[in-house]
Amino acid sequence: MSNQATLDKEAMKVLKETSRTFYIPIKLLNKTLRKTVGSAYLCMRAIDEMEDHEALDSSSKQELLIQTSRLLQAESFDNVAYQSLIDPYRNILPEVTIRLNDWLLYCPSDIVTKVKASTSEMAEGMAKWVARDWEVNTKEDLDEYTYYVAGLVGVMLSDIWQWYDGTETDRELAIGYGRGLQAVNILRNIDEDAERGVGFFPDDWTKKEMFEYAEMNLHMGDQYMEQISTKNILLFCRIPLALAQKTLDALKKGKEKISRDEVENTVDHIINS
Repeated sequence: MSNQATLDKEAMKVLKETSRTFYIPIKLLNKTLRKTVGSAYLCMRAIDEMEDHEALDSSSKQELLIQTSRLLQAESFDNVAYQSLIDPYRNILPEVTIRLNDWLLYCPSDIVTKVKASTSEMAEGMAKWVARDWEVNTKEDLDEYTYYVAGLVGVMLSDIWQWYDGTETDRELAIGYGRGLQAVNILRNIDEDAERGVGFFPDDWTKKEMFEYAEMNLHMGDQYMEQISTKNILLFCRIPLALAQKTLDALKKGKEKISRDEVENTVDHIINS
């Protein structure tokens, strides 16, 4: 098996281990897009694990994120410097984070600069929010936080669609698409976040306002879909959006999440429609 074939297999394995939402739609993409979106997602997941890691203190998280952001800004990623940076935490960091350089090598060379730029911006934004202890007081705070952790995913995907076949999409709708998915995650994880002393609701908001925020952004996601005509890309984008909308409906009814059967039925319906 060639190095590239091995990396392809390993990337899909790590992707499956790290993402419930995106593994299925990425798997359905054609080879070129699967490789591109898969590598881009893994890069962002690598830094997300730094931000979320329960065993890392705030200063360590900030250092890792800021320095990784700087390394990603260089024309050529310095893996020796990166491995040196993460070395003190190697025994607690997951594979997806340790192997950031592999995901960059896996990404097609003529789009990797865009992937690095979005991932760098995300890491810098995450470091800022770690320093703020994720304290959201206003809607503007919420917009900024959700831009860094999810809106940038939409921006990066739009860069990939344009690179792939010239598909043009509106940047604000792309950000709304990512924000909508994140807002549903916030609603789904309220209790879990509260246990670790974190809350993402602006000061005067109840669930009612957060549901409205999620719905508004998911609607932007629907508008985003209307700008895409490439069937394979559309298939990819529709699945996370549909699952988020189903989850939001379930949360409104007091359920914790949608069932595995509902997930499978939703995916099957989109694939076959």
